[in-house]
Amino acid sequence: MITLNAAAQLPDCLASVAFADEVVVVDSGSSDGTAQVAARYGARVIAKEWLGFGRQKQFAVEQASHDWVLCLDADERVSPELAASLVRTLDAPAAPVYRMARRNRFLGRWLHHGEGYPDWSVRLFDRRQARWSEDPVHEKVLGAPIGTLDGDLLHESAQDLSGYLEKQNRYTTLAAQEMHRRGQRASLAHLALSPLARFLKFYLLRLGFLDGMPGLVHISIGCMNSFMKYAKLADLHKAGGR
Repeated sequence: MITLNAAAQLPDCLASVAFADEVVVVDSGSSDGTAQVAARYGARVIAKEWLGFGRQKQFAVEQASHDWVLCLDADERVSPELAASLVRTLDAPAAPVYRMARRNRFLGRWLHHGEGYPDWSVRLFDRRQARWSEDPVHEKVLGAPIGTLDGDLLHESAQDLSGYLEKQNRYTTLAAQEMHRRGQRASLAHLALSPLARFLKFYLLRLGFLDGMPGLVHISIGCMNSFMKYAKLADLHKAGGR
């Protein structure tokens, strides 16, 4: 896993992967004792300057002693059912890459629908046949075919709403910068239709409304992210044209 000031979240995460042969934590300059907490739980801690999400995760993968790797964030926990599925699967892997259902906790409630669940995430793979993309944000595992594990990866997606919004603001900035680097442009259709399409898909078709107020807030922020990503992209083009 990669970390930055995650001392408060690490104990639960590390306790949930006690079945692992090795735990590697790549830290990018924490000032809250993250490295000490990780070492106390038996993790091998490596300091590395920040490279962007994709490259940082790939660096961590390359430091592992084994070819099969499970990549986690500090605010995630492996449920007992998922842990059993992981161990069982690795006894006789049928695919080089595996996905798992991630369940998000938001505003004090575990979400069951919409974007909150199952939120399929590819995290287990044979590094000889798959790797992380180099995207600075919204990185993904490049590799196939993909198998599916039983059990949930539990994600404490926000300690409070203010912190969650700050994180989303950083992510949309990074996404816009990457799109700009690739030469993409924002249109009025992107600004108007992308948030609407996201709302219809996750709040209505995937039943996000069944998660009550947390579900509505969660998808509303997601729609805002879609809008802000393209708004920031348009602003980058405007600034570049001056």
